[in-house]
Parts: sequence; structure tokens; C-alpha cells
Amino acid sequence: MPEIFVNYRTSDEEASATLIERELSRRFGTEQVFRASKSIPIGRPFPQELLTAVRRSSVLLAVIGSRWADARTADGRRALDDPEDWTRREIAEAFEGGALVVPVLVGRMTRLDRRDLPSEIAELADCQYRRYDSRDAESGLQRLGDDLAEAIPRLAEAERRITKEQGVRETHNEVGRVNGSVVQAGDYRHDQSGGIGNVGRDVGTFINNASGPVHTGSGTQNTTVRSGGVEFHGDGNSYVERGTVNNDFGGRGESESRRP
Repeated sequence: MPEIFVNYRTSDEEASATLIERELSRRFGTEQVFRASKSIPIGRPFPQELLTAVRRSSVLLAVIGSRWADARTADGRRALDDPEDWTRREIAEAFEGGALVVPVLVGRMTRLDRRDLPSEIAELADCQYRRYDSRDAESGLQRLGDDLAEAIPRLAEAERRITKEQGVRETHNEVGRVNGSVVQAGDYRHDQSGGIGNVGRDVGTFINNASGPVHTGSGTQNTTVRSGGVEFHGDGNSYVERGTVNNDFGGRGESESRRP
């Protein structure tokens, strides 16, 4: 069951309540934060779900904006004066169950006056509040989350667990089917000296610091070295100090002569 119950009036600050719930869910885990439209499964009886959740929560956040106290019922009465008003009922259940009740005043909303509240929730006016303002939402939500983590140890434990799990995911990499070398590192530098190799199918052939004749075609390279009447035949690269070198590539009738 959730540790945090987000209480709000749909005709007042529903959007602010949603943003608060989402940030706290990100920080402590979605299962730790109850908001009716998010948390009640489809087809479930909402009165039972609401009462069960608020009774099992450790803290109730009462999101209060400028229209909260003066909202009206369908017949024109003040909603707070109706014993069946769900905003009122949830707060009353939280007080009765011993939960921590925190008014979250939105924007320029001022503190509540006990004289404006039904007796069963009049103590809401005396509870220390926190403020949420969209113009400074980040710092307001950060402070609210910090206060909740300090007040409810299970929330602090949940946050540590999430942080640890995120750290594990960020350091884990999967390498699929590859050909060639794979390097996992923040920075990688590759220096190749000498040799011939295929860098990639789109790049072609890479040659670096080669000495002697180089053949990159598909045929055979035959090298003949004449020096002092002696001939050497073979495949591969050659180094000649002096003399004449004739190269035949792949039997194509093409030759190259080089005289040092």
C-alpha cells in the first residue's frame, strides 16, 4: 500500500496535484504514492479504494488552491459543509487514523482559518504547510520530497533502493551480435601502425605505414628481385636495397618497375 495519499479537489488544483504526485512517484516509486485517478484499478469501487488507501497511508498531502474552500455542490451549497464531500472525508480519515497531514498551498494561497472549516477537519488550519508554486516548482518539490523522506523512514529507504537500482542499470550494457573487437569505455582511442585490414564495409581498405609494394586487389602478387644475377620469387611485400623489382598482379598482364 502507498505511504503518501494525495488529496485534492478536482475543481481546484487537480493539475498541481498531478504534478506533485508524478514527481514524488519518480523519487520514491509509483507504488508509494496514491492519487485516485491513477491508482484505482478499472472497475473497482472507488469509495472502498479511497478509504482503504487513506487509512493505510502514513501521510496525506492536502493540495489547496484558491477555489478549495469555496467550491460548491450541484445544489449550490459549499462543498466543505457536505459530510459526503470526498475531499473532506479523506482528510477526516487521515486525522482519525493518525497520519501526518500536510497542507500544500498552491501559488498565493494563504493559510486556512479554523473558523472556515468543519470541526472534524478544523485542525488542518494548524498543520505546518508547504508551498507549491509553478514558477519555482523544482525547488518546492525538492523541499517537499526531502521533508517527507525525513519524516517517513520507509520513504527514505525506497529512495535509496531506487537510486541503487538506477545505478546498476546505468552501468550495464548489452552487446548484440558483432564482428570484430568490442570496447566498453568512456573514451576510446585506437592507433594502428603497419598492416592492411578492412576497417568497415563502407570504408574500404586501410593502409598505414606500409613498406614495399602493396597489392590490395583479389589476385596474386608475384615479386621478382634481380640483383647480381640472382632472382627471388614469392608472394607478399618486398624490401629491396638495390636492383630492379618487377611486380605482376593477379596475372592481369600489368606490371610495375621500380628502380631505387
